[in-house]
Amino acid sequence: MQAKELLTQSYDFTLPQELIATHPASPRDHARLLVYDRATDTITHTYFYEFEKFIPKNAALIFNNTKVIKARLYGHKQSGGKIELLINRALNAYDVSVYIRGKIKVGSLLFFDKTLQAQVVELKEDGSRIVNFYHNEELLRFEELLPIIDTIGHIPLPPYIQREDNEKDANEYQSVFAKEEGAVAAPTASLHFTPEQHQRICQNYQHAFVTLHIGSGTFKPVDAEVITEHPMHSEYYDISPEAKTILDNPDIPVLSVGTTSTRTIEYYDKHGKEIQGEANLFLHPHNKPSRVNHILTNFHLPKSTLVMLVASFVGLEKTHELYAEAIKEKYRFYSYGDAMLIL
Repeated sequence: MQAKELLTQSYDFTLPQELIATHPASPRDHARLLVYDRATDTITHTYFYEFEKFIPKNAALIFNNTKVIKARLYGHKQSGGKIELLINRALNAYDVSVYIRGKIKVGSLLFFDKTLQAQVVELKEDGSRIVNFYHNEELLRFEELLPIIDTIGHIPLPPYIQREDNEKDANEYQSVFAKEEGAVAAPTASLHFTPEQHQRICQNYQHAFVTLHIGSGTFKPVDAEVITEHPMHSEYYDISPEAKTILDNPDIPVLSVGTTSTRTIEYYDKHGKEIQGEANLFLHPHNKPSRVNHILTNFHLPKSTLVMLVASFVGLEKTHELYAEAIKEKYRFYSYGDAMLIL
């Protein structure tokens, strides 16, 4: 018989629809913050602008500086039929993994504004498609594609937000320290920082940046009955020299800003300390963190790998307790929602 914490069903919970945030707090740092201190087993309810008061002494903060690209494109087939394309990730200089809404086959040509085209080169069993992009019929490298989609694409808001993106989202669904283009989802714990608060923290605390280009697999629910049978998605990561120095010193406690920074740090720590590559680490109660001491994160979807990651820090029962408390106190959930700090 499987242990309870290995069963996907164990991570289910009921979330009232009205607690799913469709817009961020304004200003950013006026999101609420639930602080859970494991040493004292206590919960504090506060606001994100008080975050600095809870940063442990001598801790170093690690941020993910990935930048969300305008990954959602609307276009049409040669037949005129409309399609919607969501960029998932670049596989190499030319091959791009995408999801396409609309029926297509290998060889199909897709047309977008600004004479941008895509040709379907492979259909994958997981529902993704591999395409090559062309501009004025010239094959594009991925980095050449980015400035084009920046003018014609749309911010890929998560599916549960259930609305079209607007002009504000281009700024609001992006951290104030976003730098390296390539993500199709924001590192949402980072969205709470204002420029002033982030600058103040960087002046007062040791800190560094990693890059993890978040793919759309981050939203994929776990379908397998046993969580360890879930095929974890892979994402490109890069560890900066400053982050490596911190992570290689076991005497420095690490406060990881977000699940994406956490997966990056833990992949680095558990897989030979490679400073860049592909990370596909799945943290859960049977694969606990080895390097991250504290984590700042948002509130996640039922049965998602992200709620399982939270349980890797505090256990299954405590995760349910914390989420029940957040629901009782009407915290806002998911990407534009409120935050939780686990000390």
